[in-house]
Amino acid sequence: MDRDVVSLLRQLVATDSVNPSLVPGGAGEAQVAAQVADWATRVGLEVEVLEETPGRPSVIVRSGHSGGGQTLLLCGHLDTVGLGGVSDPLTPRIDGDRLYGRGAYDMKAGLAAALVACREAARSGLSGQVVVAAVADEEHASIGIQEVLRHVTADAAIVTEPTELAVATAHKGFVWVEIDVAGKAAHGSRPHLGVDAILKTGPILAALEDLNQVLRAREHPRLGPGSLHASLITGGREESTIPDRCVLTIERRTLPGETTADVERDIAELLASCRRADADLTVTSRITLARDPFETPDTSSVVATLADAVTGVLGREAEMAGMSYWADSAFIAGAGIPTVLFGPDGDGAHAQVEWVSLPGTIACAKALTVAARRFCR
Repeated sequence: MDRDVVSLLRQLVATDSVNPSLVPGGAGEAQVAAQVADWATRVGLEVEVLEETPGRPSVIVRSGHSGGGQTLLLCGHLDTVGLGGVSDPLTPRIDGDRLYGRGAYDMKAGLAAALVACREAARSGLSGQVVVAAVADEEHASIGIQEVLRHVTADAAIVTEPTELAVATAHKGFVWVEIDVAGKAAHGSRPHLGVDAILKTGPILAALEDLNQVLRAREHPRLGPGSLHASLITGGREESTIPDRCVLTIERRTLPGETTADVERDIAELLASCRRADADLTVTSRITLARDPFETPDTSSVVATLADAVTGVLGREAEMAGMSYWADSAFIAGAGIPTVLFGPDGDGAHAQVEWVSLPGTIACAKALTVAARRFCR
């Protein structure tokens, strides 16, 4: 099993699957999806390929079952971010107990562990079923998991994003808000004829910083505080022209219990306050993308089953945690499936040096196998 996990991980890392929605001309998921489907077929698992969006396939792998038991969904994504400045990004390199390469940590190691666990579950003759969803496009718009959820139901799910071998029961969501400040163009020597949209944006930025301080006072026990930051700002035409527009984009990281409507209301109130202070301010806002946070109670059976399995494999009590990043788990939980995250340790997600722990990947596969046998028996 150890050898098979590492071998499959090396194959997956060696296959280019850069998300073309992030990097024009990126390879996409077709080749790596075919690789997953071929591996699963060779080891006797059931395979279904979904491709509602041409060139963006996801793969559903099933252990098969004799009926009567529960279904556990294991989910991992096929795509990676761009290769960037990574040295030999598609050449998996082992140095000590680490494997280096683009996507090794985020998250082909977790996907390899899930696939091998599915194979082991199939060999156990469970009455239930283990399903692996190897999905497209998690790094951009999550079209893969949304398509899969139209074809798959389950009693619980484990998303195998890297969690440093902790059992993660929650993660933050995010909302992107675009704020458009209107001005009036004029010659720089005649400022009385214009309205400087960039300067008008200054008080809005100050108000956003005040809001950020308020958010930081709200603590979630496993996720810490919510937050916001100014992501992008553009405006102006040339040096001697009063800018007639300034566009500011902010990202708001949300906690379980906070909704997109909450964010929309907070921004509307903030801008209304700015308008009251400046009668000449013309500003609008719109949400460009929103993803919900998620949280599963510790009392959920999948949390307890996985925590017990992790404790047995690692020889120490499982760490319970929350993740700062967003993942496809929010869509799965939103479909009414109790969900938890669990994956290997490593470092360098989206960075120039990316690596995953091989012992951690093997431990992940073993814990998933134990959890699947217990949950689906």
